[in-house]
Parts: sequence; C-alpha cells; structure tokens
Amino acid sequence: MAIGRVGGGAGPGPGNHTRVDRHRPPASSTEARAAKARDLLQAALEDLSQDQLKRFRHKLRDAALDGRSIPWGRLERADAVDLAEQMIQFYRPEPALDVARKTLKRADVRDVAARLKEQRLQWFGPGSSALLSVSEYKKKYREHVLRQHAKVKERNARSVKINKRFTKLLIARESAALVDEAPGFAEEPEAERARRSDTHTFNRLFGRDEEGQRPLTVVLQGPAGIGKTMAAKKILYDWAAGKLYHDQVDFAFFLPCRELLERPGPCSLARLVLDQCPHRSAPVRQMLARSERLLFILDGADELLPGPANAAPCTDPFEEADGARVLDGLMSKTLLPGARLLVTARAAAPERLQGRLCSPQCAEVRGFSDKDKKKYFHKFFPDERMAERAYRFVKENETLFALCFVPFVCWIVCTVLRQQLELHQDLSRTSKTTTSVYLLFITSVLSSAPAADGPQMQGELRKLGRLAREGTLRHRAQFPEKDLERLELRGSKVQTLFLSKKELPGVLETEVTYQFMDQSFQEFFAALSYLLEDERALEAPAEGVGALLRGDAELRGHLTLTTRFLFGLLNAERMRDIERHFGRSVVSERVKQDVLRWVQEQGQGRPRAASEGTEETEAPEGSEEPEEEEEGELSYPLELLYCLYEMQESAFVHQALRGWPELRLERVRFSGLDLVVLSYCVRSCPAGQALQLVSCALVPPQEKKKKSLIKRLHGSLGGSSSQATTRKPQASPLCTLFEAMTDQYCGLHSLTLCRCRLPDSICRDLSEALREAPALRELGLLHNRLSEAGLRVLSEGLAWPQCQVQKLRVWQPSLQEAFQYLTGMLRRSPALTTLELGDCRLSESIVTYLCAVLQYPGCRLQTLSLTSVELSEQSLKELQAVRTAKPGLVITHPALNGHPRPPAGCSSAL
Repeated sequence: MAIGRVGGGAGPGPGNHTRVDRHRPPASSTEARAAKARDLLQAALEDLSQDQLKRFRHKLRDAALDGRSIPWGRLERADAVDLAEQMIQFYRPEPALDVARKTLKRADVRDVAARLKEQRLQWFGPGSSALLSVSEYKKKYREHVLRQHAKVKERNARSVKINKRFTKLLIARESAALVDEAPGFAEEPEAERARRSDTHTFNRLFGRDEEGQRPLTVVLQGPAGIGKTMAAKKILYDWAAGKLYHDQVDFAFFLPCRELLERPGPCSLARLVLDQCPHRSAPVRQMLARSERLLFILDGADELLPGPANAAPCTDPFEEADGARVLDGLMSKTLLPGARLLVTARAAAPERLQGRLCSPQCAEVRGFSDKDKKKYFHKFFPDERMAERAYRFVKENETLFALCFVPFVCWIVCTVLRQQLELHQDLSRTSKTTTSVYLLFITSVLSSAPAADGPQMQGELRKLGRLAREGTLRHRAQFPEKDLERLELRGSKVQTLFLSKKELPGVLETEVTYQFMDQSFQEFFAALSYLLEDERALEAPAEGVGALLRGDAELRGHLTLTTRFLFGLLNAERMRDIERHFGRSVVSERVKQDVLRWVQEQGQGRPRAASEGTEETEAPEGSEEPEEEEEGELSYPLELLYCLYEMQESAFVHQALRGWPELRLERVRFSGLDLVVLSYCVRSCPAGQALQLVSCALVPPQEKKKKSLIKRLHGSLGGSSSQATTRKPQASPLCTLFEAMTDQYCGLHSLTLCRCRLPDSICRDLSEALREAPALRELGLLHNRLSEAGLRVLSEGLAWPQCQVQKLRVWQPSLQEAFQYLTGMLRRSPALTTLELGDCRLSESIVTYLCAVLQYPGCRLQTLSLTSVELSEQSLKELQAVRTAKPGLVITHPALNGHPRPPAGCSSAL
C-alpha cells in the first residue's frame, strides 16, 4: 500500500530517525512541504476500504473547519485521489492533514489516524508550522498583538510602554446632524457630554443606538495631533488584553491608510492580514470567512479622499488590487460587509469621507481635559518636582495652556521645556498659536546644536522644507532613499531629528522609506519652505504659493493645516525669529500679498449685508443654499478665521475681511478655541462687517463629576448660602465674542443670531455689550427661544443711552408674553429707528399699548415692520390710525398695504 512506500506502517523507531530527518523537507522549502503533505494525505486515504472511505466522506461533510466545509456535491462520488486533491485545494496542504486526522477519528478509523499523526511528526517535526484552526489561533494572535503594541515610539524614536504614556482623551459620540431645532448655546443633555477615553467609553463606540442597532462603522475624527492614532492603537491593545469587545471580535487589524496607499504594487486584503500575523501559515481564509467577528482599524482614512473616483471598490479579499480599491471596498462595505470598521480621520471635509462610508456613527476626539493635561506632564517628566514646575509654568500662560488640549502640542511644549526649563526662558512671549509652538520647537533644536554645526543645519532644514513641500503638494508622506540623496539629506543631522526610517514590503525586495516623525511636522516644514526658498525658485507655478492656495479643490482639506501654518509664519515677529535662527532674510512680502489676495478672493460673490435703511431681499420658500462651493473656496469661513488668527496681526485681519463683508457661520458646533478665534477676528473686523450665526451650538461640555457626599450635604445645609448671595454671575460661553464687539477698533455693523437658543446668561452678556459696542447698528434675534427674563435684560441694554443699535429684528412665536419690555424700550431708546417683528401673534390689548407708545414724543421709531404678525381687525384699525396721525412713521403689514402675505421662516428673515 501507499503507506509502505512512504515509510511503513510502524511509527518512527530509534533506528530510522536518521533516515527520516535526512529526507525531511527543509523548513524554507514551501513547495517540498506541500508535496510531502499531499503524498501523506493521499496515502492515508488509499489505505481505507470502500466502507471506510464512504464514512470518511460523510463525516468530512459535517466536519467544517471554522465554519467552512467542502460542498457535498464534490465529495459524494470522489475516490481517494480526488478526495485528497479536493482537500488540498480547499484547506491548503498542511491544514488538510489536520482535517483528515480529526475526520478519520470521527469515522472510527483510528489506526490510520494514528499513523497519519506519526507520519506528520516524522516529516514536519514537533515544531511544525502546520496551520492551526481559528479557535486555536485566536489566542496566539492576541498574544502577538500584545507583544507588538506593548510599546509605542515617541516622536524622538524613544520607545515607551503604551499603558504608561497613554493619557485619556475626551471623546464624544455625535448625535444626528444639526437640524433647525439645534440645542443652540444652551447646555447639552447629559448623553451628549464628552467622556474620557477609558474602557467603558471605547466599548460605547460600538454600542447600540436609540433604535437598538449597533453601528458597523465608527469614525473617530478630530484635528491633527489630537491623539486619534494613539487612541486607535490603545483600542487594539485593550482588545488583545481582553478588555474590549469581549465575545464580539475574534481578530482586529491595524491598517495605516497612508502607508497602504503608497505601498508599491497591488496587494490583497488577505495579504495585508497575513502581514500582521506572527506566522506565514496563519489560517487567513478561515479568519476572513466570519467577517462579523473582525475589526479593521483604518488609521488616517481621509488620505483616501483625493483618490480616483472611477475605480470600482474591491469585493474579494483575495483579489490583488491597489491600496485605494482595498480601502474603498472596506469603507463602502462591498468587501467583508459584516466586518466592523474603526476609522480615524481629520475633521476637514467630514461630509466627503462619510459619503464613502456605510451608515457611520461619528465620534469626536477633543483632546485633553485640563485634568488630563496635568497628568500628561507628570507622565512625561520622570521627576515629580520638575513635572510640577513645568506644568505651573505653562498654566500661567492662558493661551498656551489652552493649546495643550492637543496631545502633540503638549508633547512639543514638554520637549522644549525639558531643554529650556533650567535656563528660565520665558515661553509665554512667543507661544500664542499652534504655529508659534512648532516654530519654538524647531528653533530650540537649532539653539541646542553646537555653534559650528549651525550653518550646516540651517541649509539642511531648507532642503528638508523642500522635501516636505514636494510631498505635501503631491500627497506623499513616504520618501524613498533616492529623494534624500537628491537633496543631500541622507545621513544628515536633520534626518536623524525629524525623519523616521520605515521598511515596506516591496515587489522584489524590502523598500526603505522615510517619513516625518509626525504628519503635522511635514505640513509645518512645507509652509516654512515658502519663506526660506530663493524668490526665483518660487516663480514656477508648480512651486509658488499659488499651488498651495489655489490648487486642486479635491486637495483643499488635505492642505488645510499647511495653509494655517503659512499664515502663522507670516507674522512679523515670527519672521524675525526665522531670519535670526536660519541666518538669512525670508521671502515674506510677496508671499504675504499673495495670501491677502487669496483671502479676499474667497469672499467674492458672497452676499453683502444690507445697507442701512434698505430692505433685504426675501428668499422664496423652499429655496436652498448652493450645494457646492466655488473651486478652491473654503467650505466654512471658520477655517479662514483660523488662518487669520494664526497670523496674529490685527491690521492684516482688518484688510483681509474687507473681502468678506458678511460672515455667515451655519450649523457650527463651537469649541472654546473656535470662540477665541472668532472673537479675535471680530475685534479687528472693518467697518460695515456683518456676522450671522445660524443654527449654531456649543461643543458639549466635559463629563461632569458628581459631588462628594460631604460637599452635597454641606450645600444642602446652607454652608455656602452666604457666598451664593454675593457671587458674581458666571460669564456665558459667548462672553469673549461680546467683549470683542466693544473694542474701539471693532467695526461690526450687524449681528444676527438665528435658531441658536439663547439662555439668559448669554442675553445678559449681550445686553452689556450693546451698551458699549461702538459700531453695532443692526441686531437680529430670530427664533432663539428667548425667555421672558432674557428679553427683559436685552431690552435694558437696547434702551441704554450709549446703545448705537438703529435696527432691531425679533422673530419669536412667544413674543407676546414679554412684549411689554420691548415697548418699554421704545420709549427710551436713543437710536432705534427700525423695528421688525415676525412669526408671532399680538393680542388687541398689546397692540393698543404699542400704538400708545408709538405716539409718545420720545419714541424715535421711523419704521415698524409687522409682515408676518397675526393681527385682528381692531388692531389693524388702530395701527392705521397711528399711521395717519404720524405720517413720518412707516408701518408695514400685508393687510395695511394690500400685499399678499409672504411665507414665514428663517430664510426670509435673513
């Protein structure tokens, strides 16, 4: 029989070990191992009788390996040779031996099963790389992930334990997109609060929604350096440690999207999975068979956005395709539709990313809370006293401390402080923006270098900027060695400081590439290069600043941070720092003029604020905003304001905003930093500026901690009652914006708040601003759910002798309840000449009182618009009488003028 040919029926005795070992296939000979496995399997099956072979076929049909088995149609009439070939093709050679041995035992052919086991040990040895079943492999894979991800590399290439370095971040699951009934500037419900990224928060990412459905795709989004990648790696590590997605996920894989997109040659998803496994014999086919038990972490998925739109997504995990098609297949659920996806992405253009995803649940990474900033400092500095000293040093600089909510900024600050703390250098003088923090890091590196190396490093940094600019404009983050050799950077000091070496599997051999230690550093150096290059080098269209600002509209989101950095570097003080540390004058004025022209171009064609004394054109009902922006135009004016804030030059902001006579921010969830940026720009805006906030809200606050029992008892017993009576009212979230309006250089002419739900605290601060704002002439309060107390305090501000507001628009259904405060204001207001009321019903008694006030000698009102106000016949007669008695007062209403009633709504009001 065949068994005799292979080596006899007896097991391996002492006398024949040498012969077997001599003929054992070498471990590296894959083809030889496969051929020997085929011989062993075929010989074992040929040794069976017809009845035994029949039983084997039936048992094999039921003996699935990890949920898969050979169809019965292929097994029913197969002889020993055909059966062996079917098993080899279906399970691959060595795994087929495992299946055959187990099936033989179940078919009660134990002697052949025992011989097959012994033959396998003879030929492949006890250290066999034969494929394990998925159930056996799960534990080995988890152990491998724990070993691989137990440490993370810091930006300076130092490895630290992930549990030691990871500091919890604030993460908030987002509710549905903002609608007209947005929460506004009132406090968000408890469910919307940001929570610290502990195991419970990570588990909630894939938790059930209000309808009991679990999302299969979760997007972690946030700005650069906020900690998305670190959070994703911590999720992978915690899964491997058994803390996350227990009994839900068998295998989790981390796929860096940018590396995958730049990987040479085609590659299948199966190959990518195999690359992450500890053994080349991993049961990949069986692992992928149960897609509902898989988690794929796609890090930096926004890198896929500018990819080709004509390429169909990949549908087969074993299909060799380019990285973009594989990623597109996973994201669109055409590839392994049951798998879970955890996607990290920058917040720029989130709607484009979500268009590629299938029913995503979004969560926002909001960085460090104030408490976690302190924890990070104490983790970074091993010495407790130094950590506390550094933390206090930064906390004294309010602006810098606020910027440290971004973990990468926090790392830069700590790194610089570690070098400079003993020298007592004042960090607060230069660090008010993200750009200044990055520049401080670069200059500290230059300052710490030996004086003799200074000129060489300055030249190398200019070349590094050129490399960064080329990569950023061409959407590349991996640089082959030939790029470094071309720019004479290979082996240089800046390569060691700012670039990390990476080996990627190539088509024929491993390819060595380099990348910046953080993507944001590449974008910073790209912006810096525009100031360090010779002017002649930037004259080419592909190299000049126009390529950055007016390039492909698809790349705008990708170039957002580079653009911000460019604005920040054009600050006069920072340009002096660059000249001092880089030893050469910078190309600044021409670049600055190009940047100014570009900002003003963005505002061209936008609607201007209505001039004083003219009616605004009413939008027809159902009209919509244009779906697409002009090519090259920013999606939101808020991003443009961030660029202006980075520059920190009031005169430039004043000049730039002349091209934006009306700023309209719609459906924005303002963070604290967003409001700082908006306030800074409003403080310097030119005369005639209009600002509209429509359906805006605040980012939900941090998760509140419950008071201790002692504090609650102390409060309930009146222990703090004496303090409560004297405590100053807490400032509202918009306090900084309203303070900016009162600046003597602020030219804000018109402010409109529409569907923003203004709580009483905001009404109080706005009322204070109305008393001092030097340029404000128009105020619109449209559908903001003002309370009676809120409207009362606003009326007090409008009636103040120094208030300059001339036109007031109030649209509120419940206006009747607090109308007395408005009419009282009309008697005393020194400047108000136009009042527009809408979307409300006024009773006859209120209209009677209004008519009396209108005829009061001190009332300066010239126009009263009641276009969408419900009035009775009696009220109309009284208003007609007032109009007759006071010809200089214009009163408009459809029933008075004979015009049809226009449709009501926020769009017509604006």
